[in-house]
Amino acid sequence: MSTALVTGATAGIGNAFVRRLARDRYDLVLVSRDAERLEKLAAELRAAYGIEVEVLPADLVTDQGCATVEARLADGARPVDVLVNNAGFGVTRRFVTGDIEDEDRMLRVLVRAVLRLTRAAVPGMVERRHGTVVNVSSVAGFVPQGTYSAAKAWVTTFTQGLAAELSGTDVRVVALCPGFTHTEFHERAEMDMESIPDWLWLQADDVVDATFADLARGRVVCVPGLQYKVIVALARHLPTVAVTAVGRRVRAARNRSPKPASAPDTP
Repeated sequence: MSTALVTGATAGIGNAFVRRLARDRYDLVLVSRDAERLEKLAAELRAAYGIEVEVLPADLVTDQGCATVEARLADGARPVDVLVNNAGFGVTRRFVTGDIEDEDRMLRVLVRAVLRLTRAAVPGMVERRHGTVVNVSSVAGFVPQGTYSAAKAWVTTFTQGLAAELSGTDVRVVALCPGFTHTEFHERAEMDMESIPDWLWLQADDVVDATFADLARGRVVCVPGLQYKVIVALARHLPTVAVTAVGRRVRAARNRSPKPASAPDTP
């Protein structure tokens, strides 16, 4: 049976990936900071699907946490066939007034962890000539909104470059770029989302289904939802000043809370 490792596995898009992979009969390695929630989820999945589920508590902000997951991914005796880099981190304060340590922690999760975990997993996949990496990015990467947007733009570009490098190896990579998705992320980051219209919201299960559909089609960038496909197309062709203005409006809608907060389990 194949094995998948998912970071940020206990909630939101990560949890939707976990449940889809469990239904598809993958054994699982679940990564999150919350050991208690991981154990509860693992027990539920074992009972429901009869699969092997390994719990790996780790804080990807820290060197030790990242190294723990890297070691598991590089273990040739227990190969991982699918890596989902989903762990997220949100900061609600503006860059110029916020805490630089929060910004740094966000980059550690959204950029450094994606870089290091992908590098730990891919060599073995190439050697086995089989494997899949899903890097959860965001539509925000196409619309300037500060450090979070910049980090997600990096994830998308990194994935595109990696896909070119892996051409002909039978290792597939995709950058998943969802828009607003119903998860715990916004609540845990204390973001006021009531001003976001209903038509912009996606469901986590639909986002995951779109990812696997685009993987099957060989696409490297997945943008779920027609509304977001249009938004991304416009962002790629509108003048920079117009895209930046959109980013300001979106940021104003999200950043109502004066408190910085992290949401390490969802993107």
